Amino acid sequence: MGWVSTVTKRALITGITGQDGSYLAELLLSKGYEVFGLVRRLSAPNQMNVRHLIDRLEFLDGDMMDQSSLNAAVKQVQPDEVYNLAAQSFVATSFVQPVVTGEMTGLGVVRLLEAVRAFAPGARVYQASSSEMFGKVDREPQDEQTPFHPRSPYGVAKLYAHWACVNHREAYGVFVANGILFNHESPRRGLEFVTRKISSGVARIHLGLAKSISLGNLDARRDWGYAPEYVELMWRTLQHKEPDDFVGATGESHSVRDFVKEAFRHVGIEDWETHVVVDERHFRPAEVYNLRGDSSKAKSLLGWEAKTRFKDLLGIMVDADVKAWGEREEGPVRSGSVAHLEY
Repeated sequence: MGWVSTVTKRALITGITGQDGSYLAELLLSKGYEVFGLVRRLSAPNQMNVRHLIDRLEFLDGDMMDQSSLNAAVKQVQPDEVYNLAAQSFVATSFVQPVVTGEMTGLGVVRLLEAVRAFAPGARVYQASSSEMFGKVDREPQDEQTPFHPRSPYGVAKLYAHWACVNHREAYGVFVANGILFNHESPRRGLEFVTRKISSGVARIHLGLAKSISLGNLDARRDWGYAPEYVELMWRTLQHKEPDDFVGATGESHSVRDFVKEAFRHVGIEDWETHVVVDERHFRPAEVYNLRGDSSKAKSLLGWEAKTRFKDLLGIMVDADVKAWGEREEGPVRSGSVAHLEY
């Protein structure tokens, strides 16, 4: 009787402790992968999102700004798939720290690609591009052919990384694919992001723990989806026969005002305006007003489409924060000690 060998795929995830990284780790583990996560050395470990997976993951110390650590991680893991989700991912911070954002979110990707090219040339690489690269759009919805016009240092850094991936694909034959994902949210979103700021604030007001939320531009419109569905797209992107770029989106856009209003309505509060303070300190120096994606290509070639609708998404988030704030007087634990540094 012959032996039947089964080969387990190995995946390396940068940004594993962030929202997307944690959901992706869950997905890959459910598919039988060995999952390795690159983590930055912090004074207080940032493992809140993956604490339930600790015994099933292997962590490696590394930093997107340190070439030698990336080389060592790739050489040790010998991954079949690499998912680069690490970034300085908060747009507001990118205006205050543009150089760090460029180093980590932009040049860090080149360092990772070079590590893969040198030590795991057969690996398939997924790069988390962003709808923020579209920026000042002149048409909608936006798809893979829409021109880019980023309006923040974050968007600029993501665009540099995006084109670096295309260049490595064309110049060196690296299997690297870009996922141009529009906003995707969940209860694991960092508290500084507007959707989580709203869901947490509404929960606190509903429970009598606060009276108002301070927000910026209520008229900005975004295409908001549910993060666990978007990590499925990441995986499908690397199973495609050829490396390619795919937009992930719901095809619907809603304003921040819509999100606030519906979140309050979800807990039975109709006079939402009395609980919202608009503070110009939260406005961006250059605003992105309307992002709405077209993921027809992903549906056609990968069989993927977003399923969770807008009201269902905000219901999931508000309910989770109501539960969290209700269970502990001190409130929900922040998603990461520095949540916008997704490692």
